[in-house]
Amino acid sequence: MMGRNFKLVFVLVVAMAVLLEGSRVLGLCNMSDEGLASCKPAVAKATPEKPNPDKPTPECCEALKGADLKCLCGYKNSFLLPSLGIDPALAMALPAKCNLTPPADC
Repeated sequence: MMGRNFKLVFVLVVAMAVLLEGSRVLGLCNMSDEGLASCKPAVAKATPEKPNPDKPTPECCEALKGADLKCLCGYKNSFLLPSLGIDPALAMALPAKCNLTPPADC
């Protein structure tokens, strides 16, 4: 369950980048706007045109490795994710897909 919450937090970070698309996004939890954007395809909600998410890119996983995971966990209960096209379940799965372990208290 802890890993699941961390993934949701990560998705929120990506969602923030999407929300601010078109303008420069300030880094969040030690992730750059490029890192956030690189993870978006891996956590996007399914659509009829794209029913399956992409695998996280090496750039996404590298950005996640450098992120402050405890900081990202602080966003785990956001209600914004679904409204921004982010699938919370996919977000929660992202660290494991990048072979990362979330903080124990997340």
